[in-house]
Amino acid sequence: MSDAKKIAVVGAGWAGCATAVELASAGHAVTLFESSRTLGGRARAVEIQGQVLDNGQHILLGAYSATLSLLKTIGVAADQALLRLPLQMRYPSGCDGMDFIAPRLPAPLHMLTALLRASGLSGADKMALARFSTTARWMEWRLHTDCSVSELLERYDQTERLIKLMWQPLCIAALNTPPERASAQVFLNVLRDSLGAKRAASDMLLPRTDLTSLLPQQAAAFVTARKGNVRTGCTVQAITASDQKWALGLSNAEAAEELFDGVVIATPAITAANLLAGSVAEAHIPAFNYEPITTCYLQYPAGTRLSAPFFALTDDEDKGHWGQFVFDRGQLDSRQDGLFAVVVSVSSAATELGQEALSAAIAQQLVQALQMPQLTAPLWSKVITDKRATFSCTPGLQRPTEQTALPHLVIAGDYVASDYPATLESAVRSGVKAADLLNQHFHG
Repeated sequence: MSDAKKIAVVGAGWAGCATAVELASAGHAVTLFESSRTLGGRARAVEIQGQVLDNGQHILLGAYSATLSLLKTIGVAADQALLRLPLQMRYPSGCDGMDFIAPRLPAPLHMLTALLRASGLSGADKMALARFSTTARWMEWRLHTDCSVSELLERYDQTERLIKLMWQPLCIAALNTPPERASAQVFLNVLRDSLGAKRAASDMLLPRTDLTSLLPQQAAAFVTARKGNVRTGCTVQAITASDQKWALGLSNAEAAEELFDGVVIATPAITAANLLAGSVAEAHIPAFNYEPITTCYLQYPAGTRLSAPFFALTDDEDKGHWGQFVFDRGQLDSRQDGLFAVVVSVSSAATELGQEALSAAIAQQLVQALQMPQLTAPLWSKVITDKRATFSCTPGLQRPTEQTALPHLVIAGDYVASDYPATLESAVRSGVKAADLLNQHFHG
């Protein structure tokens, strides 16, 4: 390709991997830099007790069109790599919960049927849910002025039980921000593209392999097969202009300063802001507030199973119930038989307990919720907390665009302006858009 450019992508999370694949597909010479030894950023594999797991449990949605398209591009068969389940909010018998599962019917019949069949909800609860869905569609999922999710639910007379069992866990799972300070508009965007779209868009997709193997590794192989380079354990410490090109200062003292025609900064926002410090784009990335996510892994004897791949849990800090969802990893990967993953979103208070106390509390919560006394004492447990897992997705939050004031330098990440909160899909979409912008620059 005669107009191929040499481009650096800084950061091999899902945004950086998406960017690198798009640019390599366009024929550019891509070098992907990652400071860690493992690809994937905040959605990557880690080794625990001799097993390759994830640094956090993730659910993807059928609405994640950019992610599914990227998987196809790099040669990953999504129907094999992901367990596809219908939209559901199911609580185990030990919770005073609900059982809501959408059948495989065309939209919106799947939602209507799920609502009619749902157990654990009163007639008033079901009417409230129907009223909310109908009104949101009529409004085309748009608000004149953003507000909190709690305000939105109050405005549309949602019942206390429906909020507790449906809307609050959905909000926390999607936005990782409590309803009282979460953006109602972003929440509606997620509902629009899942509950309000075709039935398949509302499906829940659970990775059958670790997150690094699912996408980043395959993306890296795609790039190297097209004469690109992937450099792990290599931190980009500075980016400076040099004779209409960009010079990258690297952590490896032996590495010479490298020159590139274009740069994509696909690191976390704080790192990106530091790399832009002193440039005309210094103020491009605002200071965000962040929310933590904790995942507690508990290993039980082989053969310990749940009756479904995952369940919602009722969290109650006063009772020491911290978990919001429990996943049976053995139903996703047979090599992880007996391993449960419990997710604690917005987990600051939980982490203050310490790993041992939190693991014990979660094990006891599972005993009560699942009515399985054998879960009291796991063979081992491990708590992983990402203190800056996502930005706090608050009403009216201003997020930066991929385009900066610097020539041939763009940013990508799940924090960049989009309809979505900080998700794998928003990261991939941003990466694709950043690559498109650079292509337009070079061909403009």
